[in-house]
Amino acid sequence: MTIVDTTTLTQIPHVIGGKHVEPGERRGAVYNPSLGTQTGEVGLASAELVAEAARTAAAAQREWRSVGLVKRTQLMFRLREIITTRGEELARIITAQHGKTVADALGEVTRGLENVEFCTGLMHHLKGEYSEQIATGLDVHQVRQPLGVVACITPFNFPAMLPLWMVPTAIAAGNAVILKPSERDPSAAVWLADAFREAGLPDGVLNVVHGDKQTVDAILAEPIIKAVSFVGSTPIAKYIYTEAAAHGKRVQALGGAKNHMVVMPDADLDAAADAAVSAGFGSAGERCMAISAVVAVGDVGDALVAKIAERMGGLRIGDGFDPDAEIGPLITAAARDRVRGFVDGVAASGATLVVDGREQQFDSDGFFLGASLVDGAKPGMPVYDEEVFGPVLSVTRVASYDEAVQLINDNPYGNGTAVFTRDGKTARQFEYDIEVGMVGINVPIPVPVGSFSFGGWKNSLFGDTHMYGSEAFNFYTRRKVVTSRWPEPSESQISLGFPTH
Repeated sequence: MTIVDTTTLTQIPHVIGGKHVEPGERRGAVYNPSLGTQTGEVGLASAELVAEAARTAAAAQREWRSVGLVKRTQLMFRLREIITTRGEELARIITAQHGKTVADALGEVTRGLENVEFCTGLMHHLKGEYSEQIATGLDVHQVRQPLGVVACITPFNFPAMLPLWMVPTAIAAGNAVILKPSERDPSAAVWLADAFREAGLPDGVLNVVHGDKQTVDAILAEPIIKAVSFVGSTPIAKYIYTEAAAHGKRVQALGGAKNHMVVMPDADLDAAADAAVSAGFGSAGERCMAISAVVAVGDVGDALVAKIAERMGGLRIGDGFDPDAEIGPLITAAARDRVRGFVDGVAASGATLVVDGREQQFDSDGFFLGASLVDGAKPGMPVYDEEVFGPVLSVTRVASYDEAVQLINDNPYGNGTAVFTRDGKTARQFEYDIEVGMVGINVPIPVPVGSFSFGGWKNSLFGDTHMYGSEAFNFYTRRKVVTSRWPEPSESQISLGFPTH
């Protein structure tokens, strides 16, 4: 049994009403995945603490709603400046608890900043509508108003980017927020809450509660909370959607993925192989937009597999703080063992293990696993059917374009997909045919820029609203329509018929 000296562990606080609140009795362990050692303890909030955070948020929201849009805009600009100036500080916090390389963490922060920058245009995004003289003397206008208190529940794989995809929009729209980050790497959320406060956000408008399923259930049941945003696995997304909706809340719940990358016979195979390795193994494959299934069309399979395998030989896996490392560890020992289990089952399923990541040795006790390449993966095999969420890339061979499209459209997930081709007609047809929410043409990870919105189809999204961009302002506001007339007293009369103006 490993003995942990709790006196040396970092105590990661909740943030309620602008104050750091001690973890409390229920606590979870936080690790440095590169070392495999516990470095901190995080509180697991009780239902009582969630209720306290909700009351605090509701009180703060009543004041925040009255703050003018110009001042909200100025706050977003200040927040952007703080994160831009101190981005590496935030990235190193991410690396220490998630394990991804500092360079990868900096990229995450940059992509999160895109939404902060989009929110600086909140005066435009929150515009209402006005129609004069709908009928004689009758005007109609529509305004956007905040929901009140909303909850944002974010996963471990992007501890800064995903909060930044949710929280700034909700706050810009006039809401107060309860952020529940992953308990595996919670410190980035605390850093962001402190950055918002430094930018001038009033206390209580953004609160951070850490926790587990018990905490999440309390959030879903809390009547003060009017909406829930979530990103995570599909089973949990379904649960969040069902439970939150049953409690009358507005919900957007983004689930898992099985992202395919189609390589056509006319594709640049070197570019396709580079893209497959980059999109398959970046951040140790712990991305909902990672490419996990390469679809080789026609006779390109042998050459493509060889080129991917050749590139994998040069991958440098190590401590995220090592400037030479390109890939860090997985988030936990359990995650590593789960991914290894997929590799263990390849031979029995009938596929071929071209590169075996289990053979790679590491110097530390961190949660490392080498990158694996599987050839001949098919529906019905666990390595193909399930979201592996680790450094395992599978190649599926099909005879034709139509077979590739059918393979993807039959998949229960619909998050992201890509096609590599030099033919514009094929690319356009693929865009038209494919039943997936985000499509890349010679782009392996088609995450939209901040002015568009992120989200998939089918079992990758529950609810009808995508994340960030204009759709997020729709999600975090409700519309009120006002019909007005100012008649002369002499014009008033009784009319019991249905009004037709």
